Amino acid sequence: MVAPIIVTALFGDGDNGWLQELRRTHYPPERNRVPAHLTLFHHLPPNLERELGQRLATYTTTPPPRARIAGVIDLGAGTAFRVESEELEDIRHDLAEAFRGMLTPQDSAPWRPHITIQNKVEPREARRLQTSLRATFQPRPLSIKGIGSWRYLGGPWEPIRTHVFRR
Repeated sequence: MVAPIIVTALFGDGDNGWLQELRRTHYPPERNRVPAHLTLFHHLPPNLERELGQRLATYTTTPPPRARIAGVIDLGAGTAFRVESEELEDIRHDLAEAFRGMLTPQDSAPWRPHITIQNKVEPREARRLQTSLRATFQPRPLSIKGIGSWRYLGGPWEPIRTHVFRR
């Protein structure tokens, strides 16, 4: 199947559960077709699949990147957590350089890592969730266990491959 490739960081078990629950609770169910995720690339050409897989296999021979959830983001009609990770930024930058000229404008733009837990709701509803989250928010480590690649199928995603970092 010829479909664009999405690349995401995969959360460790300790963080995956509560992030998925937040998304299930706050994302409109009729629009929630994929799990909570941290996107590195939104739309890579399908002809990069083999090279992408080779590069991801190389990156994941190292220990997992350090990351942290650093804040709550107002998306206007949604809410996300801001993520900080120099090591993930380095991986993404290296891939962006390798695939220069083949990236969409969105993937060529500066990366703003985040995990969307609510989207496409009324701004008032989004602000309520942000206020609630900010009331108790504390920056916290985010466990990254690997990097996944997916085929975009117009809504749902089909897994291509999971690359797990060495522990």
